[in-house]
Amino acid sequence: MSEQPSDGPNDTPPGRPGGSWLTRNLKVLSGVSLLQDAASELLYPILPIFLTTVLGAPAVVVGAVEGVAEGTAALSKVISGRIADRFHARPMIGLGYGLAALGKVIIAAAVVWPVVLAGRAVDRLGKGIRDAPRDALIATGVPPPVRGRAFGFHRMMDTAGAVIGPLIGLAGYQLLHHHIRPLLIIAVVPAVASVILVAAVREPSRRHRTGSWRLRHLPSRYWRVVAVLALFSLVNFPDALLLLRLHEIGFSVSAVIGAYVTYNAVYAVLSYPAGVITDRLSPPAVFGAGLVLFALAYTGLGLTRSHTAAWLLLAVYGGFTAFTDGVGKAWISGLLAHHEQGTGQGLFQGVTGLAVLAAGLWAGLAWGHEGTVPLLVSGIAAAVLAAWLLTHPDRHHADPS
Repeated sequence: MSEQPSDGPNDTPPGRPGGSWLTRNLKVLSGVSLLQDAASELLYPILPIFLTTVLGAPAVVVGAVEGVAEGTAALSKVISGRIADRFHARPMIGLGYGLAALGKVIIAAAVVWPVVLAGRAVDRLGKGIRDAPRDALIATGVPPPVRGRAFGFHRMMDTAGAVIGPLIGLAGYQLLHHHIRPLLIIAVVPAVASVILVAAVREPSRRHRTGSWRLRHLPSRYWRVVAVLALFSLVNFPDALLLLRLHEIGFSVSAVIGAYVTYNAVYAVLSYPAGVITDRLSPPAVFGAGLVLFALAYTGLGLTRSHTAAWLLLAVYGGFTAFTDGVGKAWISGLLAHHEQGTGQGLFQGVTGLAVLAAGLWAGLAWGHEGTVPLLVSGIAAAVLAAWLLTHPDRHHADPS
């Protein structure tokens, strides 16, 4: 097989016409993500409660904080992805994880909610800087036919951290006599460790970059898929509001953390199988199946006050994330040429992140007493989009041949 680059969406990276999908960089970056997510997800389930009960912020602030955080990440992803197609990715990855650690330090020191907003913005700025270069490095190091399982493995390891982190938080919450602030300090430790591990990433020698900075050069099928996924993101509001819903229907802090651990455990267990299925079927079909789970989870959470039902629905929501997160990245990578991976991933993640910002704002404003209305609206909208994707799976899928 020729090692010359092609202009097709599924060209094999230069010098890697075949080979294993479980590369050194995939393993190292998965370990980095595990540590960082352990830190982030230690904080995440307690942050809405910290904001509303410790700092006295209203529910709309929870949506605004998470929306602004995701918006900050979204804007930086667009820029970092395009830079990654021109320059080295590892320094950007290291900077991104470093800023994420700094953001957690700021949150730990917060005594008023605007400081939490600033900390989350710095944290998510780091996420925005690192994610597109990291995902492009994964995609360009793995043969196209097995990128689904590569991204699925990365999501599995990342989400394993999201199980470990809340478990540490739950144990710490009990051992520290239900004090939340010490947990914010503990979260800094794995965040710093993740920054150190970035040094083990090995970036291949780079040829002259031929990627265009003009977005119109990206293929039309790419833009169609981004439009569809951005439309869905407008009803996919931040998970912090789901956790607030649990707290409002009577979940204790420990129960909220436990339910969130269940969500992440399901997400972690199903991520790799979802990636394998994506390599065998079409990404739109797998993504559409994920939206069915989203519709069930959101609609159910909007209607039930049963703790058992809510716990099970959050597990269903973990299935949704497993069937859409890594799947979406693999789907996008299959629509892009080798030299467009950073730009395309960054733009995709940026646009959908801005849509999540809008979702967080409208859902927070419409939340009311227990969030029933935004949950039902989002669930119904996702069901409609799922039906459309599952009946038109090939319209948004590039031919892998």
